Amino acid sequence: SYWKDQLDYFSRTYKVVTVDLGGHGESGLGRKDWTIYSFGSDVAAVIKHLGLERVILIGHSMGGDVIADAALLLPGRIAGLIMVDVYKKLGSGRPTEQIEKFVNDFSVDFAPKVQKLVRSMFLTNADPALVEFVAKDMSSAPPVVALSAMRSSFTHSRQITHDFEHLKLPVIALNPDNEPTDVESMRNHGVEVIIMPGVGHFLMMEDPKRFNELLETAIKKILK
Repeated sequence: SYWKDQLDYFSRTYKVVTVDLGGHGESGLGRKDWTIYSFGSDVAAVIKHLGLERVILIGHSMGGDVIADAALLLPGRIAGLIMVDVYKKLGSGRPTEQIEKFVNDFSVDFAPKVQKLVRSMFLTNADPALVEFVAKDMSSAPPVVALSAMRSSFTHSRQITHDFEHLKLPVIALNPDNEPTDVESMRNHGVEVIIMPGVGHFLMMEDPKRFNELLETAIKKILK
C-alpha cells in the first residue's frame, strides 16, 4: 500500500510486481529469522516463480539492502537497482556498538518510540493524515520482527559496498534533501544520485507525482 500511487502509473508501461516481505503487511510470521538475507530470498523467490527477466529492483529504506541481497541471488536477471532514501553516505558502515544501542533503545516502549521516530522523518509541512497513518502502521509491527530486521539492516551497511562491487550493476539512489547526501562517497562506489527536494523519508507517498517523474527518469537511465 505504500507504493499504491506508483502502481497505476508504472503498470501502463512496465510489468510491476510488489511484495509484502515476511512479517510485513499481509505476509505471515512463520519463520525464525528476520534478516536482510531472508527478505532478499523472498524477493528472489517471487522473481523466479514468475519467470521474470531484466528486472529493475526498487527498494525504500531497509528495502534497499533487501534488493541488493536479492540481486546477488539472481545473476543475469537484474538490470539495475534503485534505492529510495536508503543511504546518504557509503563507506565503512555503522559500528556494532552504535547498532546495538539503537536497537536496544527500541526494545522497551516499542510502539511510542517508533511513532516518534517515524514522525521525525517527515518535514513540518507534510500532510498530518499521512504522517499519522505511517506512524501508527509502522508502530503496529511485531517488535520481534522489527527489531531483528532493524539490526540486520544496519549491520548490512558494512556489506553494501561489497555487494555493489560484486554485482557490477547500475545503482541509482533517489534521495530527499531532508538531510545532506554525500554525493561523492556514493559516486566513489558507483552509485548515481538523484535528489528530490522538499520531502522527507517517505517521498513516494508525500509527493507521488514528482516522485513518479524522477523514478521514471531513473528507470530509463538503467534501461538505456
